[in-house]
Amino acid sequence: MGGSESAFATPRVAAGVLFYRGPSRVLMLRTTYKDYWEIPGGFVQPGESPRQAAHREVVEELGIDAVVGRMLAVDWAPSDADGDKLNFVFEGGELPASTEFTFTDGEISLAQYVELDALEDYTIARLARRIRAAAHAEQPRYLEHGHPLA
Repeated sequence: MGGSESAFATPRVAAGVLFYRGPSRVLMLRTTYKDYWEIPGGFVQPGESPRQAAHREVVEELGIDAVVGRMLAVDWAPSDADGDKLNFVFEGGELPASTEFTFTDGEISLAQYVELDALEDYTIARLARRIRAAAHAEQPRYLEHGHPLA
């Protein structure tokens, strides 16, 4: 194949989980280090699969040991500020109403279920598109900047 190592993309990889409350609300987290809300998740560590990272982040951020289900979407999300990223979104299902979250890592200040139609009030447009495209997807979806492609 030839070429130097720098000729290949080296994206950072992140993984998140969608937890639902009914058909139209998803769990969003207010972080202490960003000015917008996120879904539970974070960056994949060396030697870790995206699904393992998603589970680890749920435990760290919410203090619960929830099952991480099937992959809903993968989003190619390059950014001038952050570089190339691949974001995996997994299904978390619906947590029991009695589920209590414990924010022990200092990164999360609030967890709240948000209407899919109101996501722009909480987060950046690209993440809002990613969440909507992934939510309740029957088949895994490939996205670019949160936009589904055929």
